This record gives sequence, C-alpha cells and structure tokens, in this order.
Amino acid sequence: MAQSLQFLFQKLAHARNEQELRLGFMDAVGEYFGVQRWGISLLNQQSQVASVDICGMPDADSFVECYSNIGREVDPVLKYVVERHAPAHEELVLPAGGWKQSDLYLRCCGYYNHEHIMTGPIVGGGSLVGTVNFARIGDTPAFSHQDLVDLSALCLHISACLARVRTNSERFVLLDTRLTKRERQIAELVSQGLTNAEISAELWITENSVKQALKRMFRKLDVVNRAQMVAQLQNYF
Repeated sequence: MAQSLQFLFQKLAHARNEQELRLGFMDAVGEYFGVQRWGISLLNQQSQVASVDICGMPDADSFVECYSNIGREVDPVLKYVVERHAPAHEELVLPAGGWKQSDLYLRCCGYYNHEHIMTGPIVGGGSLVGTVNFARIGDTPAFSHQDLVDLSALCLHISACLARVRTNSERFVLLDTRLTKRERQIAELVSQGLTNAEISAELWITENSVKQALKRMFRKLDVVNRAQMVAQLQNYF
C-alpha cells in the first residue's frame, strides 16, 4: 500500500543532513506516485549538477550520460520547471501526441522506455537548486493533475528541508572553526547532561577549567547559558 503524503513529509523532516534527505526521498516516494523510476538531482552553488540519485534503472549511468549530453537542452518539461518553479509533466507542456515526437523522447527517453515523465522543482533563495524526477514505463497511465498537486506540496517540503540541513551544515562548519577541539568535547558532554564536575572528571581537567571554557564558548556562540548552547548545537553531535 502506498504511503501517505504526511508520511513522506515526516520522513523528510527527520533528515539530519543532505544525504539522509536524499535517501528519505528515494526510499519513500516511488510507490506513492505509482512510478517505476524516480530520482533526485541537486545543484551546487554554481548551478552545476552536484549529485544524482536514481531508483529503478539498472542502466542508470547510461541514462544520466545520455540525458547530460542531449536531454537538458531539449527537455520541455525541465524548461517549464526552470521558468516557473512549478512541477510539470509532458502532457502539460506539449500538445496531444507531442511527447513521442519531441527531441527528448526521440533522442533519449524513448530508448529507456520512459512513456511519461514528471519533474518538480527544489527551490532555495529564489533559485532552482535541484529537481525531483519521475518516469512511468510501458503501458502505464499518464500523470494527472492530482499528481502535480501532490508533487507541488512535496517539493515545498523538500525545499524547506534542504534549506534547513544546508544551513545546519554551514553552521556546523562555522562551529568547527570557532570552537577548539577541547571546547567541542566539553560541548558534547554538556549536551549529554553532564555537570561541570562530571565533565572535569571525564576530561581529566579541573572544574575551574570547565567553567572558564564554558564562558569562552558562550561568547563565541553568542548564547548566555547551557540550554541555549545545547539548542544551537542540536544535531551537531
């Protein structure tokens, strides 16, 4: 039985980093949309493809190479998504019967039996930062208006979750540069609920050293107490 959209939203929301977000999408989404092939593509800051995950294609590498060489330039669905930041399928952007006459189908998708395709945008900071992609193969129904509605909702959640994990990643890199190795050790023990005395015993340093280190850490992190520091470091350890 296909999972609900709420299940998909919750799975994405629990992702702690970009890899978990991609895996969460790949694990849960195919059955919901009734597709045989699906994937997610993320871009880097230079708008170049940084990662591609594909499920359901034994010859995925061949398809990625073919699409990279031919497809992106002649993909009417992707063009619509890029221009409008809205999901689309081939029947939305092409006239009746136009899909199998299109360059994308004739030069790429037809070889891989992609009878129907749908793409959704992942957006960050007003720019396209990735896409989610679906294909139905063989004698399968075309994507519907409801599929577009559901994909639009899903893309909003993916976009928000990606922004969150990327912000966390940037913050963690910043923390690595602002906190010393010893301070990160102390922060981890604080997050575990240890007292100053317990931390001093664990690290073989004086309790006063722990107190002074915490004062420095509070200033660096712009917090005033342990609770705020732990909240800022959530998911770091």
